[in-house]
Amino acid sequence: MKQTQLLHGVLEGCVLAILAKTPTYGYALMQALHDYGFTSIAGGTLYPLLAKLEASGDLVGSQRESPDGPARKYFALTAQGEARLFAFEAEWAQFGAQVARVLADAAQQEENNDQ
Repeated sequence: MKQTQLLHGVLEGCVLAILAKTPTYGYALMQALHDYGFTSIAGGTLYPLLAKLEASGDLVGSQRESPDGPARKYFALTAQGEARLFAFEAEWAQFGAQVARVLADAAQQEENNDQ
């Protein structure tokens, strides 16, 4: 399965988690995602997501001057965004545990079949 298919459902949570650390502008956020290994993320995916999260009240954007050129729009979590991140973390922990159990059972079955 391609990473992009798996990432579709978790990108929002990853973006919220990165922004929980510090307000960040779009390009730096994309670089952070790339640094975490999500190299398939492009602006055409990230910027609409940021706009959606801002419109829903999970993020607030503000223009800040940049020493390297024009002002940049920085995004920060709102209280609602923090709650959404908390819910994502709980859902991910449960989902990850379920997947781990399935994979462990499959591995055990393979081991039994090999004996």
